[in-house]
Amino acid sequence: MITRRNFIRGLGATILGAASLPAYAVGVEPFRLHVKRYALTPPRWPEDLELKAALIADPHVCDPWMGLERLQFIVERTNALKPDIVLMLGDYVAGHRFRTGSIPSKDWARVLTGFNAPLGIHAVLGNHDWWEDRTAQLTGKGPPIAGRALLDAGISLYQNRAVKIRKGRHAFWLAGLDDQLALVPNRKAGRKRWQGKEDLEGTLAQVSDQSPVLLMAHEPKIFRKVPESVSLTVCGHTHGGQINFFGYQPVSGTTLGKRHNYGHITFDASGSPGQTGTQAQKHMIVSGGLGCSIMPVRFGVPPEITLVHLAPGTGSKSPPLHRSGIDAQSNR
Repeated sequence: MITRRNFIRGLGATILGAASLPAYAVGVEPFRLHVKRYALTPPRWPEDLELKAALIADPHVCDPWMGLERLQFIVERTNALKPDIVLMLGDYVAGHRFRTGSIPSKDWARVLTGFNAPLGIHAVLGNHDWWEDRTAQLTGKGPPIAGRALLDAGISLYQNRAVKIRKGRHAFWLAGLDDQLALVPNRKAGRKRWQGKEDLEGTLAQVSDQSPVLLMAHEPKIFRKVPESVSLTVCGHTHGGQINFFGYQPVSGTTLGKRHNYGHITFDASGSPGQTGTQAQKHMIVSGGLGCSIMPVRFGVPPEITLVHLAPGTGSKSPPLHRSGIDAQSNR
């Protein structure tokens, strides 16, 4: 039997819970950090080539959400994972106006040089990296300010290029696309439509042998066009929807649909998503990223360092999340 006292208690708990959700989404989850791990052997990957790649996506650096101290914390946590290679997937600059201060690109680029990986640090640009540079928007030419900061810091920037990298007696190609939403409609520039700067065909034409290909792209929408010759595509941009309210995701962030905006995504030869095992001809990992776009809110998709382990015998598994010593709330 529901008494008046129990009813009031229940109503109070409901109101308190409803009020606390926004506070958590703004003040707690954006400052969390965990490691999301994937283990797989994608098609055309050599059986005896083992590679650990740390994916760093969408930091959206600004105060107070992603200050330099927090960014340094992320660099240190990534180094503790001992990756072979660090792949940075774009959107380094802030993606919203709800901030107490901007951080010069040269300052955050300097922090990012602290990643420690024997095969180096490699980066592509994101849409916000282009959008925040007014001169680049007018001229349609880059690299934008964020890209120049990465280059000045000595970080390898990929704007439609492919480089062959050796590990032991094996080699693989690392390819990176420029952004697919780089240029917004602009009357002054005589541009009526959105224009991307990516050149998938030209980038993959630089691959000159049968070594496997890893492809970096900021937005996942390119995945439908990626040929099966690419072993694995890695992307950011979607933030995992940024809000996942018990399965409800109001934002997709990709033309692949809300069900395919985060995680390990596979297509078969006909382009149908969700295939596993030998039917999966194309593989993509979409990182949940680190920062916030549009609004400084995350719920159900905490910031993540994404660790991809390519190794023989791993199949297409995604091991459970390991939080011990990694999942932590960083300094603001």
